[in-house]
Amino acid sequence: MAIDEQKVGEAVAVQHRAGGPTVSGPLYLGAAHFDGDPAELLPAYHRMLERFGIGALDVHLCIVRDDGLTVFDACPGKAVHEQFTKSDMFLGAVAAAGLPAPRIEGLGDIQVAHLSHEVRP
Repeated sequence: MAIDEQKVGEAVAVQHRAGGPTVSGPLYLGAAHFDGDPAELLPAYHRMLERFGIGALDVHLCIVRDDGLTVFDACPGKAVHEQFTKSDMFLGAVAAAGLPAPRIEGLGDIQVAHLSHEVRP
């Protein structure tokens, strides 16, 4: 990771894409919690993911919980996250995929995100 022009203590988010370039800039991480049977939610989540396309996402994680799924997703700022998660486009994609309405949680600004390779089942 190159930090040659950054001062120590400066808050600059650095994201490394698996097999791709480093992306710098502010990213805000949020979580969408989908409650229910993970065996039923996962196929619906994959339908939603196909609609958006994984290539369009900067930071995106889907975690299986005992009682559902939590999807962590990044947007270029808190305001964008809040606007997107309330948008007809997002809520329509959730409904069209067969997912229940999510509980949305804003988490904060990403400082560093690194994934050495893409993870898929």
